Amino acid sequence: MSIHIILMLLFFLFMPVLIIFLEGKYSIVKKAGSVLICYVLGAFVGNIGLLPEEAYKYQDLLSQLTVPLALPLILFSMDVRKWLKMAGSAISSLLLGLFTVVLMIFVGYWIFKDSIPEIWKVSGMLTGIYTGGTPNMAAMKSALNVETEVYLMTHTYEVALGAIYLVFIMSVGQRVFLLWLPPFKSPETGNLKADSTNLEDQYESYTGIFKKKTLLPVLGAVGLSVLIFGAGFGLSRLFPESFSTAAIILLITTFGIAFSFVPRIKNIEKTFQSGMYIILIFCLVVSSMADIRKLADISFNLFWYVGLAMFGSHILHAFLARFFKIDADTVIISGSALICSPPFVPVVAGALRNREVILTGLIVGIAGYAVGNYLGVIIAYALR
Repeated sequence: MSIHIILMLLFFLFMPVLIIFLEGKYSIVKKAGSVLICYVLGAFVGNIGLLPEEAYKYQDLLSQLTVPLALPLILFSMDVRKWLKMAGSAISSLLLGLFTVVLMIFVGYWIFKDSIPEIWKVSGMLTGIYTGGTPNMAAMKSALNVETEVYLMTHTYEVALGAIYLVFIMSVGQRVFLLWLPPFKSPETGNLKADSTNLEDQYESYTGIFKKKTLLPVLGAVGLSVLIFGAGFGLSRLFPESFSTAAIILLITTFGIAFSFVPRIKNIEKTFQSGMYIILIFCLVVSSMADIRKLADISFNLFWYVGLAMFGSHILHAFLARFFKIDADTVIISGSALICSPPFVPVVAGALRNREVILTGLIVGIAGYAVGNYLGVIIAYALR
């Protein structure tokens, strides 16, 4: 292995660490988001001729390994029992959100099926990202063998439209939704109170991850994630070759959820953040593999399909929520969790001036992580 390859691998492994550090220190970096920064930086490095000629095989290997390793770490922190106890608007909003996303994916497929190549794969990716965010979209790229340029173009449109969505939600969104939906009422039981549980630290902050009492259990969780990857890979051999990659992702998801029921595993701090760190490596690597010249050819049909899936699902979600008597803040935080992923939940809750909906948003978002891979594969193969 040449020194250039070693330097490239070190860049991929440690640049996300620097970005995470800067995100915690500077608000402008936090607003931009570590995922977007990794995509932009990776694309820049990959297209200015800095990477060695033999880089592709190492990039491809990293892109295939990172997502299966990250998914169990993300899922370990789930609390399925808590979901089952969360009756009423939270679960209703989750189910409505999933239904509207799937419905708009099918509507978009019917509209654009003759104008977007391999639209069934795009449909699977959109299902993944609008139920679980970047980790699920990355999982769908691997599961469905999506070309890098198609993946990046789809995600580029998603990021651009997502920025417009966030500006709306964090400015006038609450006032607009209140024209149609009832206002939020604090539950009498106080079960949704988020201040005492420190949920923002649990799912967003990396502070203290290198302390011995935190680092050693995290390394153990990473080791378990490797074993799950190995088990998923081995069991996937039992499936037809055309479905084996998708089988790996679904098996890994299933094992990750199963281990979340083990208290000793679920209670390990910073497993969610560790999984997201590995996802940042994936974002950096996969964007460095893209040829920007190919991305310059804008696909308006793909752009409109992404927009329909994002805005169409949220508008329909808000419309149906009226009939289920779900309040405006719950709809907004649920939609934000599904469209933008759980790390955005505390930010949106802050804009709503309502910390009590943080737990609802995290439950909806992490539930999306859990079911998104299943839905993405099922819908993609159903539309194939």
